[in-house]
Amino acid sequence: MTMKDPYLRSWRDYQERLRRGSRMARLARRILVPALAAGCLFLVWTFAFRASARLSRYFYPAPEYAAVQASSPGGASREWEGSDVRDLLKNLPAKGVRLQDRFTLNRDGTPVVVSSFLVPGFQAYILNLLRRSRTEAAAVVVLSPASGKILAMGNYEKDGRRDNLCTRAKFPAASLFKIVSAAAAMETAGYTPESQVSFVGRRHTLYKRQLTKKRRRWATKTTFTTAFASSINPVFGKLGIYDLGRDGLSAYAGKFFFNRPIPFDLPLEKSVVHLPDGDYGLAEVASGFNRKTLISPLHAALLAAVAANKGIMMRPRLVESISDTGGGFLYQSRPRPLGRCITAATARRLKTLMRETVRRGTCRKAFRSLRRRKPFRNIELGAKTGTINDASDRFKYEWFAGYALPRDASTGICVAVLGVHGEKLGIPSSELGREIIRHFMGRLREYARKAVPSSNKGTPRS
Repeated sequence: MTMKDPYLRSWRDYQERLRRGSRMARLARRILVPALAAGCLFLVWTFAFRASARLSRYFYPAPEYAAVQASSPGGASREWEGSDVRDLLKNLPAKGVRLQDRFTLNRDGTPVVVSSFLVPGFQAYILNLLRRSRTEAAAVVVLSPASGKILAMGNYEKDGRRDNLCTRAKFPAASLFKIVSAAAAMETAGYTPESQVSFVGRRHTLYKRQLTKKRRRWATKTTFTTAFASSINPVFGKLGIYDLGRDGLSAYAGKFFFNRPIPFDLPLEKSVVHLPDGDYGLAEVASGFNRKTLISPLHAALLAAVAANKGIMMRPRLVESISDTGGGFLYQSRPRPLGRCITAATARRLKTLMRETVRRGTCRKAFRSLRRRKPFRNIELGAKTGTINDASDRFKYEWFAGYALPRDASTGICVAVLGVHGEKLGIPSSELGREIIRHFMGRLREYARKAVPSSNKGTPRS
C-alpha cells in the first residue's frame, strides 16, 4: 500500500479521531467531576444551614436585647421600659380577665398587642386541672428558674370569683419559710445537710417545752436533711432562737425578698414577715408555724427557683413583647436578676434538702410513682411543702413549691401550687404539682421555645 491508498488515510483519520475523543473525555472529567462535587456540597450545606436555622429558632428564642422604640406623649421616640409595661397592665380589670399568650390593650387610645410567655396548651391544661381539684380555691405558677419567664399562671375559685390569686400575698407561707431558715442556717451557723440535730415530742407540734436547748436522753436524733424533708418544727424552732436570732431571720427574709417589692409586669403584693422580740415568736417564724408570714403563689415559685438557679432569683416576666397593630415592636422583655439570695454552694446544699423531701419526706407518697418512670430517672426533682389552718380552722392552706431539672437545666421549671381546702379535702397540692411536672416534661419539645432562656448577654434596663 502507498500513502495515496484510501484505506490507509481512512485508518489514520480514524486513529486521530480516537485520540481527539480521548483528550476531550479526559478534559471533561477534569472539569465536570469537580463541578458536580462542588454542587453536591453546596446543596448539602444549604440544607444543613436551613435545618439548623429552623432548629435554632425552635429551641432558642429570638434575641431579647434588640433596641425597641415607643412614642412618648409628646411625640418623641423613646425606648419602652418595664415601668411602661406595668402602667399598661395595671389598668386590666381586677376580675373577669383570663391571661392568654396574646391579647390586645389600649394605650392612650391606641391599640397595642401584648405577647406573653404563657404556653397556651400548658396554661389550658393547668386551668382544667384546677377546675377538677375539688378545692375551695387553688392557684398555680410555673416559671423558668433560669430566665424568670412565666410559663403558666392561673387560679380557680369554687364560688366563681375570678381574682388573680397568684399575685395576692394573703396566704400563710407555713413551712415554705423553712427554705429561708435552712439557707440562713447553712450560710451563717455552719449547718450542713449531714449535721446532727435532735428534738423531743412530735414532729409537727411546737410547744415551749420542745424548744429548750438542754440535751435530753430521750430526744430523737436525726440529720438536718431529714428535719427539712419531714418538716420537723421543733428543730427549726430552736434554730430560730439559738442560731439565727431576730437579726439573722430578718436579714435572710430580706435576701429572699420578704418585706420587699418584687418588680413584675402585673401588680404584685409584697410578701411579709413579722419578727417579734420573744423567743417563742422567733421559733414560730423560723419553722413557719404561724399565720402572720404571708406570701403569694408567684413568690413561692421564686423561692424554689433560688435553689434551682444556683442561688440567684430572676425577675419574673410575663410579657414577652408589645407591638403595634402593624407588627412593629414597641417593647421586648429582657432577663434580669433581682439579686443573689445565697451562694451557689448553699444553693447546692439546699437542693440536697429539697431532693430528700421528694424521696423520703413529705412528698414521698405523691412522687413515688413518677420517680419510678424511666423518663424521670434523669430529671432532678426537689420540693418543699407547707400546711396550716386558718384562725377559725375552717380552711386549710396547703403548699407545694418544687422544681424539675432535666440534664439540660435550661429547660427546667419551678412550680408553686396553693390549695385551699374546706370541710372536704380536695386533691393535695403535692399531687397537683406532680401532675403539672409530668405533663410539662412529657411535652418538653413542644413547649421548648417558651421554656428555654435566651443566650443573649447584656445589661438590661427594665
